[in-house]
Amino acid sequence: MGSGKTATVAALCRALRDQLSLAVVTNDIYTREDAEFLLRNAVLPPERITAVETGACPHTAIRDDISANLEAVEELEEAVGPLDLILVESGGDNLTATFSKGLVDAQVFVIDVAGGDDIPRKGGPGVTTADLLVVNKTDLAPYVGSDLARMARDAEAQRGELPVAFTSLVAEDGVRPIADWVRARLAAWTAAPA
Repeated sequence: MGSGKTATVAALCRALRDQLSLAVVTNDIYTREDAEFLLRNAVLPPERITAVETGACPHTAIRDDISANLEAVEELEEAVGPLDLILVESGGDNLTATFSKGLVDAQVFVIDVAGGDDIPRKGGPGVTTADLLVVNKTDLAPYVGSDLARMARDAEAQRGELPVAFTSLVAEDGVRPIADWVRARLAAWTAAPA
């Protein structure tokens, strides 16, 4: 069981698809598993979801050689027209994962409480520099012995003013903190002078 990245993408698609023109690119090593999950759950029409099979660590394809992802983004835009938002998801649980600024405008890094409440304290570029840190599966905290208050303090110590969202996707509207953050970022980019 992972941190909930694909489930977060699915929930974001459901929350934003009626307001925005969006699409998704997933990254897996040798499969289309994450894309197939999104397709099975009908979060977007099939032509708006594509998979990149990286053949190696997905983090290489989002950081070092972004060409396969850029090609997938271009093909999506050609197929479905101008898009307001493209979500690029990378698989894996590597705390050093970062996205190239040539590929994404903002990075959301998802961890979960079941991975241990020491994850924010451990840091790493994903925790310390992502534009938004998501601490997911907060509903599991009592069952896995994770202290959410400690996680919040540690995240703030590592991130300073950078935002942190605590989520539980099993809760009604549990993706709201992330969706609100995405809407605010899009509004800021739209309002910025060209």
